[in-house]
Amino acid sequence: MKSRTSLVLSSLLIALLLAAGWRYLFGYPAPPVDPAWELSPVDEIPPGAVTVRYSGTATLLFDDGETQWMTDGWFSRPGPLQTVLGEIEPDLEAIAYGLDAMAVDSLAAVIPMHSHYDHAMDSPEVARRSGAMVMGSEATANIARGWGLPEAQIRVVQDGESVQLGAFSITFIESRHFQFPDPKMIETMLTDSEIPAPLVPPVSAFAYKLGKAYMLHVAHPKGSWLIVGSAGFIPGQLQGMDVDVLFLGTGGIGSQTAAYRDQYWAETVGRVSPARIIPIHWDALTGPLAGPMTGEVRIGSFLAAGSKDALAFLKARQADQPGVPLQTLPRFKPVVLFP
Repeated sequence: MKSRTSLVLSSLLIALLLAAGWRYLFGYPAPPVDPAWELSPVDEIPPGAVTVRYSGTATLLFDDGETQWMTDGWFSRPGPLQTVLGEIEPDLEAIAYGLDAMAVDSLAAVIPMHSHYDHAMDSPEVARRSGAMVMGSEATANIARGWGLPEAQIRVVQDGESVQLGAFSITFIESRHFQFPDPKMIETMLTDSEIPAPLVPPVSAFAYKLGKAYMLHVAHPKGSWLIVGSAGFIPGQLQGMDVDVLFLGTGGIGSQTAAYRDQYWAETVGRVSPARIIPIHWDALTGPLAGPMTGEVRIGSFLAAGSKDALAFLKARQADQPGVPLQTLPRFKPVVLFP
C-alpha cells in the first residue's frame, strides 16, 4: 500500500512538473516595449485627419477619410508547434475578426512588406474581402495566385516604383531583411528567396520565401513617413531622405550584436531624421489576435533570444534623443498620425 501511494504521489508530481514546464515554455511574457510609450486612440476622428491602426507585427492600416490601404494584412497567428512542425494556411475567422476590429471598409491596396508567411499569407484573402489590389514582388504575386485571387487584383512592382492611392504616394524601396545571427536560419529564410509558382496552402511556413524585402516611403499632403518592416538595411540607401514619422521594425534586434543594432539605428533613424519613431513588429508571431499584444512565446524566444536587450537598446536610444519620442500603437484603435 505504501509503495502504491508513493508511486501515485510521484506520478502526480511528475505530471505537475510537466504541466508547469509546458505552461512556462508556451507562455507569453511582456513585449519588449515600454507601456508608457503607447499612444492614446481617438474616440472621434477629426475631418481630414490621416489615421493609422495597428493589429500587431507589421500590419498597419492608413486612412485619410477618402482612401484606406494596408501593409501585410496578417491576422492568422498559427501556434508555435503548427508553424514549426506542421502546415499553415489563412485563418478565415481570424481575418474576418481582424478586418472588423480595424473597421476596414474597402481597401485600395494591401502591400506585404515581403513574402514570409507573417507578412503575405493572408493578403490575398484580405484583398478578396476588401476589393484591394495586392502589390509586391513576384513571390507575393504567386502567393495571391495560389489562393485564387484574380490577376486583375495583383500588381508586381519594381524597386523605386511609385504608386498613387488617392492622396497617398507610395514608393517601393527594395532593401534587406533582418539578418538572422544563425547561418542555418539565413539559409532557410533568406538565401532561397523566390516562390517560382503559385503557392497553394496549406503548406509549410518555410514555403513562404522572402521574395523582396521592401521599405515604403509614403508622401501625403499632410506629411511623410517611412515604413521599415524588417530590421535590415543597406548602408547609405536612405541618405538624404527626411520623413516626419518612422515606423521602425524592431523584431529580432535583441538577438543581434550591439554593433548591428547601432548600425541599424544609424542607417534608419540617423538617415531620415524623423520627428517621432513608432516601433513595429515587436510582438509575438504566435500570440493571440485578441487582447493585449505579448512578447514572443518563450520556446520561440530560446531560438531568437534578446527581448531584454531589445528593450534596453530602445530605451538607451530614447535617452540619447529625448526630442524624438518613441511611441507605440494600441491594438486596432485609430491614432491620428496627422491632424
